[in-house]
Amino acid sequence: MVTPLHVGIAGTHGTDTTTLARRIEMELRATGLTVARTGGLAKQAAERGFPKMTRHTAASTEWIITFGAAAALEAELTAEVVIVDGTAHNALAYYLAAMQHHGRQPPSADLEHLIALAQLYTRRQALIMATVLDPAAPFDASLGKDPDYPNAAFRAAVDERLHRLLKDQRPDYLAVSSLDHAPAVEAAVDAVMERLDTP
Repeated sequence: MVTPLHVGIAGTHGTDTTTLARRIEMELRATGLTVARTGGLAKQAAERGFPKMTRHTAASTEWIITFGAAAALEAELTAEVVIVDGTAHNALAYYLAAMQHHGRQPPSADLEHLIALAQLYTRRQALIMATVLDPAAPFDASLGKDPDYPNAAFRAAVDERLHRLLKDQRPDYLAVSSLDHAPAVEAAVDAVMERLDTP
């Protein structure tokens, strides 16, 4: 049995990560592959009572990371490719940005634990893509019900933290600007097909 491939998509809110994930999913399906997409973890965490956005905690971060890993494993049961819309690094970036927002440093034990989880649960992602925040790009703040959603400084902090994490832990990741979705989709499809063709 061939182990399903994982593709990770990350990015701060309002940078079209879900649109990118859907486009990759559609292109991969067009090749005849069975594809599953996971996501919506922050919303699910909030529905269960975990804090989010600037109120994000080590506990809510761990829940998102571990629940995301479980969702990806479940998706493997019926798919050859799993697209993870919101990687573990994404959750970690939101936590670090939340701590920065409150002028605090994360406890070293919590941070080490969360980094280890992120590394563990993203090691099977053959490719990680991260959208790059463009402050000048259109942004509909009304889409978010959370009062923190339109906070420009927080969005920028998440973006900065995310790309710093990925440069450190996954230097092979692909940064995707708002104008580069088409080549990014092509790169994702090429990477998946290449991996599937490699014995």
